[in-house]
Amino acid sequence: MIVGVPSEIKDNEYRVAMTPGGVKELAAAGHTVLVEQGAGDGSGFPDAQYQSAGARIVQAAADAWAAEMVVKVKEPQAAEFGFMRPDLVLFTYLHLAAEEVLTRAMLERGLTGIAYETVELPDGQLPLLTPMSEVAGRMSVQVAARSLEKPNGGRGKLLGGVPGVRPATVAIVGGGVVGLNAAQMALGLGASVTILDISLTRLRYLDEILGGRLTTLAANALSIAEAVKRSDVVIGGVLVKGARAPKLVTRQMVASMTPGSVIVDVAVDQGGCIETTRPTTHSAPTFEVDGVVHYCVTNMPGAVPRTSTYALSNATLPYVVKLANRGVRDAVQSDPVLAKGVNVVAGHVTYGAVAEAFGLPVARVEDVL
Repeated sequence: MIVGVPSEIKDNEYRVAMTPGGVKELAAAGHTVLVEQGAGDGSGFPDAQYQSAGARIVQAAADAWAAEMVVKVKEPQAAEFGFMRPDLVLFTYLHLAAEEVLTRAMLERGLTGIAYETVELPDGQLPLLTPMSEVAGRMSVQVAARSLEKPNGGRGKLLGGVPGVRPATVAIVGGGVVGLNAAQMALGLGASVTILDISLTRLRYLDEILGGRLTTLAANALSIAEAVKRSDVVIGGVLVKGARAPKLVTRQMVASMTPGSVIVDVAVDQGGCIETTRPTTHSAPTFEVDGVVHYCVTNMPGAVPRTSTYALSNATLPYVVKLANRGVRDAVQSDPVLAKGVNVVAGHVTYGAVAEAFGLPVARVEDVL
């Protein structure tokens, strides 16, 4: 198979979909890998490393997109829509339930779109979303700590305080991968941490593994409102697989926060779990609503590309190899885990949450692939 790795063009996106090690594995299996010139520069992988691993360096994005399968990090941007075609397999993060324009563009162009974020193991784990959720969860505390600084619009509080001075209070909405990693970082910096989730089983687990150092609360409208009001930092980490995130933190709750408090909505890729969320970029990462600083960057891990690229490629490479070795139809039909990742095929939506988001019919993967 011919596999294309184009450069990412989203604002300040420095990740790349494949490391030279991944290229070497594909090349050793007899596949051709087309890497766009400079695609790996932001992650510290020069073209020469890809060439040494067996890749062909191509000069233009169109050349990389001409492959049979394109492997990316972020969803196609408007400038890339023209590269999509019926015989193309696209394997990347898509987040289609929050992207109607992209969804309809992919349906019109008839390609097969496989989303990292909906590849699902039998136990419900999302193996290709997890590594970036880990990165984003940890980053959320870093950016919250910076945003709390007075020059950045914050209250001027040190997240962990100092002896004799109270630390900042952090409320984390959602106890999944993002929430766990955010809690670990916030506790490590000395903050006072509360985590809210609807699953008591998950809260028991978090309390156990974090040594009872944080407060766990069953999530409901009242408990969320109270936690938000008394917090210096609110981190949104709610995930509904493949669907838009529910708006659990309302505008009224945000208005109850002390001016200079900070919100980091990691769920922004799926529409955000905070009513006042709107997508931002690394170039202009924050905005204020009711005096509260909001950080809602849609590609947070892109700011730490060296770590993120390795973490993502470690997870995606086995699936890329399977798709290349067996072809998309056989790979998907033989692997129900990978089949969950198929979101669109030949003009049909094949993932229920995406179809529901836009009132579209849903087709069975096996009927259209």
